[in-house]
Amino acid sequence: MTEPTGHIPPTTTPPGSPAPTPDSPFGTAQAPRHNAPPPRVGDVLVSAGLITADQLNAALAEQKKTSLMLGEVLVRQGVVTPGVLVRTLASTLGVKGCQIRHGLCDPSLLKLVGEDEALRLKAIPLFRRHDDLTVAMAEPQSLPAIDRLRQLTGLRVRPVLALEANIVEFIKKYAGGNVDVDSFLASLSESNVAVVENESVDEGPATDLDHAVAGSPIVNLVNVAFLTAVKDKASDIHIEPDKRGTRVRYRIDGVLRDLMKPPPGMHAAIVSRVKVIGRMDIGEKRLPQEGRVRIVAEGREIDLRVSSIPTLLGEKVVVRILDKANLRVRMEDLGFRAEALTSFRRVLDQPHGMALVTGPTGSGKTTTLYSALDLLRGPEVNIVTVEDPVEYQLDMVNQIQVHEAVGMSFARALRSILRQDPDVIMVGEIRDGETARVGVQAALTGHLVLATLHTNDAPGAVARLADMGIEPYLMSAALNGVVAQRLARTICPGCSTKYYPSEQALADAGLLDKSGQPFRRGTGCRQCHDSGFQGRAGVYEVMEVTPAIRRMVHHAAPSHEIRAQMRRDGGLTLREEGVLIALAGRTSLEEILRVTQMDDEPGAMASPPTLTAGSIAPAAPAPTARDAAREVA
Repeated sequence: MTEPTGHIPPTTTPPGSPAPTPDSPFGTAQAPRHNAPPPRVGDVLVSAGLITADQLNAALAEQKKTSLMLGEVLVRQGVVTPGVLVRTLASTLGVKGCQIRHGLCDPSLLKLVGEDEALRLKAIPLFRRHDDLTVAMAEPQSLPAIDRLRQLTGLRVRPVLALEANIVEFIKKYAGGNVDVDSFLASLSESNVAVVENESVDEGPATDLDHAVAGSPIVNLVNVAFLTAVKDKASDIHIEPDKRGTRVRYRIDGVLRDLMKPPPGMHAAIVSRVKVIGRMDIGEKRLPQEGRVRIVAEGREIDLRVSSIPTLLGEKVVVRILDKANLRVRMEDLGFRAEALTSFRRVLDQPHGMALVTGPTGSGKTTTLYSALDLLRGPEVNIVTVEDPVEYQLDMVNQIQVHEAVGMSFARALRSILRQDPDVIMVGEIRDGETARVGVQAALTGHLVLATLHTNDAPGAVARLADMGIEPYLMSAALNGVVAQRLARTICPGCSTKYYPSEQALADAGLLDKSGQPFRRGTGCRQCHDSGFQGRAGVYEVMEVTPAIRRMVHHAAPSHEIRAQMRRDGGLTLREEGVLIALAGRTSLEEILRVTQMDDEPGAMASPPTLTAGSIAPAAPAPTARDAAREVA
């Protein structure tokens, strides 16, 4: 692609060099072999019917007046698009081709080559997978250039074809580690970023986007952040001030990852734009604020919850993404083990009493409650919820939003609900003794009460309620069951492989007798961002309050004794439930050890229950819904 006449450069493969391997069209560092000189690009385009002979002659005449390559002239004249030109050249050379775009190229890899050397070689690294570095090159058939790249990076180089102008544009854009967000985002069209506000809840008419700045770099940057997070199934976007500018990160499968790093000077404008969309006061920067908005992205409605807080370097904004497409409300889709699901259903079948769902923030508790409401709702049942915030709107469910600023607290809303003739009451979270006491009273007066609570495990809910001032005799009469849960990352199907855990991991899981048994884990690939995981599965510990446990609660027995009785009644702890998921090959053993804690008694899993085909629901990688429905701490 260096000859001004429009010829495709001849191959430089030395005689006798091995041909590329079948699985890689361009091998590791070998160029394609040709027995005859390759055809000129203009002839190929004419033969393919992509341009006419007259258009070719006009481009050749223009080329004589400039130092540009024929392909660049054709693109400038609008005769062919860059994409068509890349595909034609790549097909002719027998290599893969690409158009470099934001998101395809990892800016941090440019430092492996350096700006000057990248411009000289007309090459830019795109992404790395283990020891393989994929590089966009204007001359992917140049063995000296490939050897130089391999020498600079110490990695196996896999070249792909890209236009020289495209390569130079992104080298300059990413030089110095910063992205020229202004020039990039200003070039985006509405078809690239199509976020439309469409708020229609009881908060007045929708606020239109600011037409005066529509299409500006700041507006497009925020839209790109929203759309990227939605496409990648992120649950939150973090926009944080940094000494060197702004950091934008998003949370996928419970782990934060960098999205983009705008240059200095844009943070205040980005925060103001998000606050405008969330209907917040952009003039108030000293106090925390909260807002909400409903957008339409990729053809579906998505709710956003916006929260800002002042920090030493400026305001930090977190946007929670509530995508209905990720919400799973069918209990069968959450990933309960068959026996645990049966036990939980028995708890919900009680005409009155209290059922609690416990776990840390972001463990999927709200999703489990919604699945319970989906099971219970119907035209003959009056269901009322009090939530902060209302995550998703459910049919046939009366949902109440807590508003502390005007005195609408959980406890006050709960007292008012009792005068609304409810059958089922859901409390988003029991945060204080007053709410706990009203909830217990409701459970004792003929209502089924569902609520979340922050405890580490199911037996710990008893101690937590006692700490809130609930008497043991009231607790024993009201409590029907407790579900404790965690979310464990599931193995990426694109890079799943067998492995043998360490002896320490097997010992911690109580599986020393499984030392010769292979488990599964992900090795990392582009599909999972080299993490080895994709999606999450629920791990559920179900404690059904049996007569024996009820007596222990009445006599204020400690948590470890209640846990021992739960296991004697056939229940499993969180770690035991998680180990079964690892044995089924859905996640790695180390991931289960990470999200669950050690039991009080060592070696508790020495004889794990037999895993049958129906013991764990194989389908749904469960609440990625709380990828979507993360509770408020």
